[in-house]
Amino acid sequence: MIDLLIDLASTSMRRIGVLVAAVLLSTGVVSAGPQKSSSATTSKAKSSAKSKHRVAVFSGHNASKTTLRTEPLEKPSGHVSLRAENLGEEVDVNIYKKDGTFDEGSLAKLDDMFRCARTGEVRAVRRELYEQLSRINDHFEGKQIYLVSGFRFAERNSSRHYHASAMDIRIPGVSINEMYAFAGSLDAGNMGLGIYPTSQFIHVDFRAPGEPSYRWTDYSGHGGGGHSKKASKKPTGRTQPARKPTS
Repeated sequence: MIDLLIDLASTSMRRIGVLVAAVLLSTGVVSAGPQKSSSATTSKAKSSAKSKHRVAVFSGHNASKTTLRTEPLEKPSGHVSLRAENLGEEVDVNIYKKDGTFDEGSLAKLDDMFRCARTGEVRAVRRELYEQLSRINDHFEGKQIYLVSGFRFAERNSSRHYHASAMDIRIPGVSINEMYAFAGSLDAGNMGLGIYPTSQFIHVDFRAPGEPSYRWTDYSGHGGGGHSKKASKKPTGRTQPARKPTS
């Protein structure tokens, strides 16, 4: 009789235990599965935070007309001291003659410095670009400018480099932010300016006729040689023929 009573009591306790567990699960007091570790949750939160602060590789926009120069540019001295990084060559010339006209011999020497490093092609670079180069030279007190990339024949024909109307430059000892700001002050319209923080140079160009001024930042870190490894065919289109050196 006593054993029977004990069995009944034990069965009743087990039923009560099951009922209690069911109530706790339904109210969320206890969880049916294993809990994620706090370290895993923290790691996921950090990863999410990092993704929110990623910087775009490239960002660009049309320059606001209110930021463009309205006053006429002063004529530069004409002096250009240039070193072509990818060629290991230097030149020091004045793009003007004494009477103020362009010196074709000096322009031809600069064209040669701007030649395509991949193909050796030489083209007549836009004269206004050389004038901007001289203004930059004047502003930074005649410090030698390093040419990272000039004319690029093995390039897509939408590039201003292909049209001999662009240059990638830097000046040792001068920050690219300072160079970028000054180059921007020269823009009276139709210019493109890019800054490359990873590769440490700025890009200056004259846009195609009718195109607005454009600004961009590029963190891609391309070397500035300016040629895609995939470029195997010479692009179609025309650039200005090379100037012939004069005595």
